Amino acid sequence: MATVMPTQKVLVVDDEDHIVELARLYLSREGYQVEAVSDGAQALVRFGQLKPDLIVLDIMLPNVDGLTICREIRKQSQVPIIMLTARDEITDKVVGLELGADDYLTKPFHPQELVARAKALVRRARLEPDQPRLVRAGRLEIDFERHEVRYGETRLHLRPKEFDLLALLARHPGRVFQRSELLDLVWGYDFPGYTRTVDVHVQQLREKLTRAGVKSPSIQTVWGVGYKLETSES
Repeated sequence: MATVMPTQKVLVVDDEDHIVELARLYLSREGYQVEAVSDGAQALVRFGQLKPDLIVLDIMLPNVDGLTICREIRKQSQVPIIMLTARDEITDKVVGLELGADDYLTKPFHPQELVARAKALVRRARLEPDQPRLVRAGRLEIDFERHEVRYGETRLHLRPKEFDLLALLARHPGRVFQRSELLDLVWGYDFPGYTRTVDVHVQQLREKLTRAGVKSPSIQTVWGVGYKLETSES
């Protein structure tokens, strides 16, 4: 039984016909409208035309590679992206995630796993009716509808995962999150052994908050555990 609205659209970008057909078959069964392109340059054009709800993006593509496509898309959209890699290469995965991809799959993969991850990402991307559209932490405002972070008149320019990480901490001020929790809740999957990804994003966030003149709230390290957001009224 279809569990998503038929109007939800998925753009599959892969030059392997069998991957495209498997993705089309299994995602269509769940009610998604699936379109596919096999060329990196075509992907950017079709993305602008289709405005998909999810992108399944191969790294190795003709003309324009998947990492470049991911970078360009992230300049204008927060659409969920699942990256595909033909090798179990940690470097490819880390680079893709740093550029703003939400998840990854290593080929060969089971199409039902693709469906499960697609559902999770699309569900997470939808703004729930009872979810606050604006979260405030001190003078810091996190606007989910506009996907903006503001501090007074200053707008902070955050990358997608930096925004997601700050938003999670701001929703739960004072709560300590383990690095493994942050990987699961922000990146949406288990990435064992690479909690350094969280540390890098926290450091980048701190630098951007400092440059914007934000003294409170601050992201504090709880040694041996993880991170929390604290607001001090001084």
